Amino acid sequence: MSRRVRLAEVAQARSGDKGDLANVALFAPTDVLYEVFKREVTPERVRAHFGRFVRGGVDRYEVPNVRALNFVLHEALDGGAARSLRSDPLGKSYGSLLLRMEIAVDDDALRDLPSRTPPK
Repeated sequence: MSRRVRLAEVAQARSGDKGDLANVALFAPTDVLYEVFKREVTPERVRAHFGRFVRGGVDRYEVPNVRALNFVLHEALDGGAARSLRSDPLGKSYGSLLLRMEIAVDDDALRDLPSRTPPK
């Protein structure tokens, strides 16, 4: 059986920026979930998820030795920090925004998920 989960429930992300590019790395905690991410978190879905905030293309690079997908978002910062009129023209927030995406995950893939202890 599969269910929809937010990436925030099963992944970690890190993001940054350079000029008008945003970079988002998505990390899977297990090999099984990495395979799910490769299937579910496509460049097309990432582009659609960010909507009007990403005007250019989205490139995806697979980094299997750390179970990561690295996304480069083109024309994502309204010209870059110095040129943009956005309240937050930096790419630092894109990681948390990507973690809001929902994907389909089989219950079996969630079985061996490491437990997370919330911060105190």
